[in-house]
Amino acid sequence: MLLPHTPNQNHLLAALSAADFETLAPHLELVPMPLGQMLFEPGSQMRHAYFPTTSIVSLHYVTESGASAETAGVGNEGVVGVSLFMGGESTSSSAVVQTAGQAWRLDRHTLKAEFNHGGALQRLLLRYTQALMTQMAQTAVCNRHHSVEQQLCRWLLLTLDRLPDRELVMTQELVASMLGVRRESVTDAAGRLQTAGYIRYRRGHIGVLNRAGLESSVCECYGVVKKELDRLLSDVSPHT
Repeated sequence: MLLPHTPNQNHLLAALSAADFETLAPHLELVPMPLGQMLFEPGSQMRHAYFPTTSIVSLHYVTESGASAETAGVGNEGVVGVSLFMGGESTSSSAVVQTAGQAWRLDRHTLKAEFNHGGALQRLLLRYTQALMTQMAQTAVCNRHHSVEQQLCRWLLLTLDRLPDRELVMTQELVASMLGVRRESVTDAAGRLQTAGYIRYRRGHIGVLNRAGLESSVCECYGVVKKELDRLLSDVSPHT
C-alpha cells in the first residue's frame, strides 16, 4: 500500500516547527517531476522553489560546445531554487529532473517573504545553502582528481541516500553527462563494479547489490558531503 504523500518527506520541511510549517502549508503544491523536466534554464527568472520528496534534481552547467557536468544533486534533503532567497533571482546553471518522482512547489513571493521574516526558516535555508556549496566544491575536486570509478561510486551513494530503494532508473549516457565524462568511461567503471558484485546493470537500470562495497571503493568526497549535511541540519527538530 502506498503511503500518503506528505511535505515532511522532504527533510527541510520536516525540520520546521509546527507553527512555522503551518505558515507555509497553504502555499505548498504537490507537483509531478517527470524525468528530464527542465525546472529552469541559465539566466531565466525563477518562479518557484521545489522541495523534492521522491524525485532528484540535477544542477549542472552546459558549455557552448554542448558538454555538460553536474555540480550538485538535490533530493529529499534539500530545495531547488536557493537563488530566490539569496537575492539573485536567476542562476547560470540549469536544473533538470534526474530521477522522476514528486516535489512540493512554493511560489517565489511566499518563499522570499517568509525568508525575510528571519527566524527558523531563514536559518534552515542558510544552513542548507552552506551544505550545497560544500557539495559543489567537493564535486569540482572529485571530478578533477579522482578516477571515474570513484566518481561513479560517489554519485551512486549520494543518489541512494535520496531514494527508498536500491534500484535506479538511469542510463549510462545520463550518468556520463552528470559526471562530465565519456560514456565509454562510465561503461568501463560500471563493468568493474559489476564484476566485483557491487552493482547489477541492465539497460536503463542500475541495481545496487552491495552498498558496503561501494563505500569501500569511493573517495573521501562522499563522506565530506554527507558529514557536512548531517552537521548543519542535525540539531533541528522535525515537526509532528
